[in-house]
Amino acid sequence: MARSNMDMTRGPITKNMLTFALPLMASGVLQLLFNAADSAVVGRFTGSEALAAVGSNGPLINLIVTLFMGLSVGTNVLTAQYLGSGKHKDLQETVSTSILSSALFGCILVVLGFILARPMLNLVKSPEDVIDLSELYIRIYFLGMPMLMIYNYGSAILRAIGDTRRPLVFMVISGVMNVVLNLILVIVFHMGVAGVAIATVASETVSAVLVLRCLMLTDDVWRFSLKGARINWAKLGMMTRIGLPAGLQGASFAISNILIQKSINSFGSAAMAGNAAAANIEGFCYVGMDCFSQAAISFTGQNFGAKQYKRIDKVLLNALCLGTAAGIIFGVPAYIFGRPLLSIFSDDPAVIDIGILRMGIICVTQFTSMWMNVPGNVCRAMGKSVFPMVNIITSVCVFRVIWITTVFTIDRSLTILYLSYPISWVIAGIVGLIYYMHVRKKLLAGASAEAAA
Repeated sequence: MARSNMDMTRGPITKNMLTFALPLMASGVLQLLFNAADSAVVGRFTGSEALAAVGSNGPLINLIVTLFMGLSVGTNVLTAQYLGSGKHKDLQETVSTSILSSALFGCILVVLGFILARPMLNLVKSPEDVIDLSELYIRIYFLGMPMLMIYNYGSAILRAIGDTRRPLVFMVISGVMNVVLNLILVIVFHMGVAGVAIATVASETVSAVLVLRCLMLTDDVWRFSLKGARINWAKLGMMTRIGLPAGLQGASFAISNILIQKSINSFGSAAMAGNAAAANIEGFCYVGMDCFSQAAISFTGQNFGAKQYKRIDKVLLNALCLGTAAGIIFGVPAYIFGRPLLSIFSDDPAVIDIGILRMGIICVTQFTSMWMNVPGNVCRAMGKSVFPMVNIITSVCVFRVIWITTVFTIDRSLTILYLSYPISWVIAGIVGLIYYMHVRKKLLAGASAEAAA
């Protein structure tokens, strides 16, 4: 049987990165297809209010989830570094700690989701015709958090060793189940928003079981065994130091997006539905790019652990070029064919008009987000997580808050609101690249001094 892992410290980077990223891209696209199926089924068979309830919950869910999900970045980085350096005992402790802590974090999220659902919906002024459906969706959705956490942390381990193919297979299996359950629960049993949420939880459970089975049945050093499994607090501390800044960054993103969602909500349910539909389509463009940003973490981590420091430059350049190209290839056609794509979610002309407005600004400029993501992920994989977080929070999140309270206040239009996205991406990208050059200079200087000694 062919080995599923990849040695990222040697061989052609472009070819290996494509081999790594394409299954990851397919996984992301499939995940979004299944999420889009949620919106499409509920929008077509239940109505615009249900579509708004499902689609507008994204920023709220992300705010609660991303802090814990960000710690999976620490799992990815530590696993890749220990694999690259050949520290197998540390690798096994990292795997055990990651799986157990992910289950714990998931249970915490179940409680938070139930407690915070209604207050957060009130905070963003969710309209009266949507708020009850939104609350129902969030509470059912969060019941699946332990399974979602286990799947994401387990997938982070597999990505770190270079295996993106098996997570793709798991995604296909769980996603098909999600679509089938959507159709049965919404169309046959008329369960609406509740049916969509239940289908999501069930599919997440299947994906978690599959990734756990994969890690438990392998004979390699990254095997997870329930016998003797425990949380290594030192490893959890290291994961936290690397991953917490990424989680805080994600939470800050979510806060700024909640403010944007709040502004969108003020335009009514049609704007909410159009925004949600466009965001679903843009998500496909984003995962087409972001797979290269995710690849940069694993490739950098392994090369950093193996002390192949100069090779990291090539990793960053390849990830930037491939991610930018993918952004243009996916983003521009998505906007050109925006109207027929949006009609999948709704046949309301007002909803489609608002969706195409958003796509005309964001889809065609989304490739610039790679200039922000890739340098930040490369620095995180080298253990430098704090400044990328500060950069993103300042250049993106704080900037968008200032934009909403100043420019948007002067001209309250969706066009002005959406322009905050590409401007913030470019600012964060410039700062991130400058910081990477600083880290690179210090790293090479330290390596030269160590060699001389």
